[in-house]
Amino acid sequence: MAGERYDVAVIGGGIVGMATAMALTQRSHLSLVVLEAEDRLAPHQTGNNSGVIHSGLYYKPGSQKARTCVEGREALYRFCVERGIAHERCGKLVVALTPDELPRLDELERRAGANGLEGLRRVGVAEMRAVEPHVAGIAGLVVPHTGIVDYVAVTNAYADEVRGKGGEIVLRARLRRVRRENGGLALETAAGTVRARHLVNCAGLQCDRVARLCGARPGVRIVPFRGEYYELVPERRDLVRNLAYPVPDPQFPFLGVHFTRKVSGGVEAGPNAVLAFKREGYRKTSFSLADSLGTLTFPGFWRLAGRYWRIGTGEMWRSWSKAAFVRALQRLLPELRASDLVPGGTGVRAQALDRSGALVDDFSIIAQEGMIHVLNAPSPAATASIAIGRHIAEMAAKQFDLPT
Repeated sequence: MAGERYDVAVIGGGIVGMATAMALTQRSHLSLVVLEAEDRLAPHQTGNNSGVIHSGLYYKPGSQKARTCVEGREALYRFCVERGIAHERCGKLVVALTPDELPRLDELERRAGANGLEGLRRVGVAEMRAVEPHVAGIAGLVVPHTGIVDYVAVTNAYADEVRGKGGEIVLRARLRRVRRENGGLALETAAGTVRARHLVNCAGLQCDRVARLCGARPGVRIVPFRGEYYELVPERRDLVRNLAYPVPDPQFPFLGVHFTRKVSGGVEAGPNAVLAFKREGYRKTSFSLADSLGTLTFPGFWRLAGRYWRIGTGEMWRSWSKAAFVRALQRLLPELRASDLVPGGTGVRAQALDRSGALVDDFSIIAQEGMIHVLNAPSPAATASIAIGRHIAEMAAKQFDLPT
């Protein structure tokens, strides 16, 4: 790395960063380096992902989420088959629990059709029980496209592809400063100074800060939300065969608590969604003064809080009360008991929030002179990673005049 000047530096070694690096090295003969702040790849959002390969069911037709999820899902399945990565196209059941949720189920079915999902089945109680015998509800959608995978394994396979094309990956290289010099960029990192003609920011939880280091005005602030899971004890895993989700509540921007079988074994239950006081904080007690001030001094946060404070209070209560968490899960799985659950993993979602208090729903990718910034890449970014990487590579080819 020392003394070398690269065509492109990718900031961030999560799944979107590595998919972008893979796409860039596949389409162009260029020198490329990936700079990851931590001591391993996929340490944060990717490494704490529930492992679901999403179908594209939920997303607004015509949105970038919808397009890239459907394209990326099939590309990911093919990649896993070609590389021998453990995965399963197991399908999931989305359940309406009450009559007033039936219109929401209708809307999901409409979106599925608009997004090109074929083979969905609307089912009644008897058919639902055949799919998930222990799940409650009055109607459901069987979604065969959904699957499960280990996204860390996928990210490491992307990294192998990058290295195979001559790309470099540098760990423990947290970005500290960016300056322009001699028609390019000098990137001061914890691992030394890296020089590159161009930069692609895929820094996830730190993407807005990286953008500001680069002189950009991202217009959004990353507000971290922690999702906490329980796991079913081994002797009760048979309560859930594959994946079972409630119909999402349109008043809340997250999917609600659900059950997810993992490709490595076991079943996760959750998550809730609570404000995190540290961007990379996975415990209830995790705290960063800088991160907390970054959230609490942003006007958009208080506008968001004004709209969702009741729901947010309930989420926080479930964070501290296992009994409350269990009651929420029992709506979908009435046989569940508190003794069936043990604490599971946690993840932190990098949610972009604008000054009006609106949660940025779609992917947000902006261009700057010599740079591209990925400012919002929430779920289904892992599912769509190959498609997102290709899209960014196409943007870079146009913006950067890359060698072919």
